[in-house]
Amino acid sequence: MERTQQHLAQAEHGSDPRWLNLYARLRQWQRNRRTRQQLALLDDRQLADAGISSAQREQELAKPFWR
Repeated sequence: MERTQQHLAQAEHGSDPRWLNLYARLRQWQRNRRTRQQLALLDDRQLADAGISSAQREQELAKPFWR
């Protein structure tokens, strides 16, 4: 009984590592999507300033959001 109460208390406080891992993964996917959208908006001069070739940009934009 005490073990069940401890588990419920942890779930209420959001300290379950599975939820934290899921949240972190979702945030990473969101960050990937957002940065690739921003990369797609850069012109050739901006790409050159960042040291990124057009081919590298296309390669990055072709990746799925989870990679």
